[in-house]
This record gives sequence, C-alpha cells and structure tokens, in this order.
Amino acid sequence: MLREVLLRSVLPPVAALLVLLALWEGLVRALGVPAFLLPPPSAVFATGVQEARELAASAWVTAEAALIGFGLSALVGALAAVVLSSSRLLERALYPYTLFLQTVPIVAVAPLLVLWFGPGQRAVAASAFIVSVFPVIANTLSGLRSVEPALRDLFRLYGAGRLATLLKLELPSALPHIFTGLRIASGLAVIGAIVGEFVAGFSEGTAGLGILVLGAYRQLRTDLMFAAVMCAAGLGIVLFGAVSLMGARLLRRWHPSAS
Repeated sequence: MLREVLLRSVLPPVAALLVLLALWEGLVRALGVPAFLLPPPSAVFATGVQEARELAASAWVTAEAALIGFGLSALVGALAAVVLSSSRLLERALYPYTLFLQTVPIVAVAPLLVLWFGPGQRAVAASAFIVSVFPVIANTLSGLRSVEPALRDLFRLYGAGRLATLLKLELPSALPHIFTGLRIASGLAVIGAIVGEFVAGFSEGTAGLGILVLGAYRQLRTDLMFAAVMCAAGLGIVLFGAVSLMGARLLRRWHPSAS
C-alpha cells in the first residue's frame, strides 16, 4: 500500500524534475551559456555541497524568522477572523483594511520595519507576518461564514451560547478552510522573510538566505545564488508539508478534503 502511494504521488514529480534538470544541463552546455548567467545544475549542486555549512547556517536563520512570522500570522489571523465573523457590520467596516496587508508592497514597508523593530530577526519576522497573515484571515473568515444554516438553527434551538457555537460548530466546520489559509501562509512566510532580509537581515553577525543571495549577486556567483534559492524553496516546501500533514491527520477521519 505504501509503495503504491509513493509510486503514485512521488514518482511523477521526481521524474519531471530529473527531466527538467537534464534539459537544463544539456542546453546550457550545448549553447555555451556563461556560468555567471546560468550555471548548469551540476555546478549548483557542487557549490551546494561545497558551501553546505554556510547554506545550512543561513537557512536556519531564515527558518527561525519565517516560523515566528508564520506562527504570529496563524494566531493573529485566526483571532481576527473570529472577531470579524461576530458582526456583519464589523466585517464590512474592518475587513477592507486587512486587504492593505495583501496589497502593499512589502519591499516598500521593509525600511519602516527596520526603524520600528531595528535590524535583525524581529524586523524580518514582522515582514514574514505581514505577507502571510491575510490568507489566514480570509480563509478562516470564509470557513466561519460557510457553516450550514440548519446546523446554526439546531444549536440555537438547543440553547447553545455564542462561545459554545463557535467552539463546537463554527471552528470545527471551518478547519478545512483554516488549513487552506495556513498552507498558503506557510510559503508566503518564507518569501516575506527573504524579502525582509534584503533590507533588515544583518544583526549581530547573522545572515539569512536573503543576505547570502545579495552577497552572491554582488560577487556574480550565480551558482551560489541558485543554491541559496533552492534552500529557500526547500524551507517553503518543508513548512508547507508540515502544515499539510497536520491538516490531513486532523481531517482525514471526517472530511473528504483530506482523503
């Protein structure tokens, strides 16, 4: 059973990746593309192995900031959605302002974060939070609003209070929507952390993947840039996978979205 699942879910993307890498390698070598423009995958892999210690240290710094921002977005986003769902008037008055977090360019806000929080992890985590909180608010609010009216009437008929309805009906029913928002936010948190590091990443000698990318760019070390970007993508995939696994474990017994 496990072998069949692995063959069905893992083999196709791995095969597609190998074909893509082979095409990349072959075209770069056949066309004689300079390494500083587009290095072959073999050069990126060799650099990744050679600079593994530096990449791992930078990835850890970025992961810490991304996790802090993601955790804050999950907590604040869910609480904000619960508050907005309590009143249609409150939702109409405040929900449009949450769009600001989605539409404002984080690159434009990042210098302000440095002024407010100082350079380093706090500003980077704030950047990750700003980028990732809106999907949590939007999806959680959508889930809370999507509860069957008949179930609400049933709870009301049996005299359930607002808190009991929220905890025993609305939040459990909204879990698929909540985890959808969390999965989106998990990838955005890594993006927000990288962008934050472009502006606010230096503090006490630490350097995340964003700073590593900038340093490699200035030195025209495109192979190291690609290796750092791959590490960042790996962080996003790991965080996305962890959230997806948690959601599957919570929902698999009662909701078809986890089957």
